[in-house]
Amino acid sequence: MSSADRKAKKKEELKALILEASMKLFVEKGIEQTTIRNIADAIDYSIGTVYIYFKDKNAIFHALHTQCFAELGVQFRVLYDLNDPMERLKAMGKLYIQYAMDNPDKYDLMFSLKAPMEFLNDTQANEWEEGTASFEVLRTVVQECIMAGHFKGHRLEPLSYLIWGCVHGLCSLEIRARTKGVLLKNPDTIVADGYDEFLKLLDKQ
Repeated sequence: MSSADRKAKKKEELKALILEASMKLFVEKGIEQTTIRNIADAIDYSIGTVYIYFKDKNAIFHALHTQCFAELGVQFRVLYDLNDPMERLKAMGKLYIQYAMDNPDKYDLMFSLKAPMEFLNDTQANEWEEGTASFEVLRTVVQECIMAGHFKGHRLEPLSYLIWGCVHGLCSLEIRARTKGVLLKNPDTIVADGYDEFLKLLDKQ
């Protein structure tokens, strides 16, 4: 390995170390209490070192949210073994909900917290690439369902957005503890039960 290769490898390792420490602090303390200073302290480097790799905290959280989308994408890989597009659509929703329930802080970072979007606004980015890619996966599966004879009379993009919104709503209400105070009969299973009811609606299409 050349000197340049070793230097590049060390830079990537340090960047990964910063992101690993940032994610740990975020999960433990929340976004407001995660600062450049305590990230630097966690990895035993100077604040200046962190700024070499990330211009501010929003840049770090944007990078973390990108990692989370990659994790979700890995979860979706098993779906390609399902030939029936409707079964694939149903399984996609279950995997999406499972990821959200298993990783509520990460899900919040991906879809609720402002930091990643503020980073995009600051950099004048025209596209939320992670969101676009995820939505395109869903839209493709819905399109395959339509081609297979499902959802007659529905429009592809609004329908795909509606499905995403319904499943996201189930996750978000639970993660933000909005289901606990509604005096539901079965609050501990309401997300799974709600999704089962949603699937029954899909089966009628």
